[in-house]
Amino acid sequence: MRRSRIAAYVSSLLLAVGAVLAGAGSAQAATGPYVALGDSYASGVGAGSYISSSGDCKRSTKAHPYLWAAANSPSSFAFAACSGARTGDVLNNQMGSLNSSTALVSISIGGNDAGFADVMTTCVLQSDSSCISRINTAKAYVDSTLPGQLNNVYSAIRTKAPNAHVVVIGYPRFYKLGQSCLGLSETKRKAINDASDYLNAAVANRAAAHSFTFGDVRPTFTGHEICSGSSWLHSVNWLNIGESYHPTAAGQSGGYLPVLNGAA
Repeated sequence: MRRSRIAAYVSSLLLAVGAVLAGAGSAQAATGPYVALGDSYASGVGAGSYISSSGDCKRSTKAHPYLWAAANSPSSFAFAACSGARTGDVLNNQMGSLNSSTALVSISIGGNDAGFADVMTTCVLQSDSSCISRINTAKAYVDSTLPGQLNNVYSAIRTKAPNAHVVVIGYPRFYKLGQSCLGLSETKRKAINDASDYLNAAVANRAAAHSFTFGDVRPTFTGHEICSGSSWLHSVNWLNIGESYHPTAAGQSGGYLPVLNGAA
């Protein structure tokens, strides 16, 4: 019995040492070059404080990649994410900073390919049935076409940055259901949330296939959806329509940054 207790103690000690060493390795990786790719959810549309040189890409100093870089001081930081980006834009315009020394890559992509803006426009301006029909069209695209497009992007990232830890970050649910709330019907809200889940499942599946880490922001946004009374997402913003249905600065720091911190 004494030998069993000693063996158990030694095993626990070795595990603890291994965890410390793994943590040290992660901390070391965090100091290496970091490249942030993706669409408006990565660039920080809706968070304000846009970097003037980023132009229409609207990269924000309040976006989660910028906040992570400021807190962790990587040896270099390339902020390539751009508003409106699709998978083809990432392949053609955002990969120039990736190389064998890149330590960390984060990416949020796929929503624009699936027709996010058109889905939301349809659901805001048209009937319940039109909204659901447009969502079903988007789901069909997510089934048939998006997986191949994500594969192309993820394969290119791995080829160009073979040593990087890659974090693929998903999208939030947009609405807190069962609340009295002006705007869209409960039918539309539920359909939009279901569509977000559908897209996240497809993105997570392809990320796993490439041995990338999927960062799920739905848990951190729970209680902060539109209609929650404490929303971290813009609803329709008629003064700046492009910010509609995008995270606020609080959504970037409170919803996205903790997920990147945990996954990086």
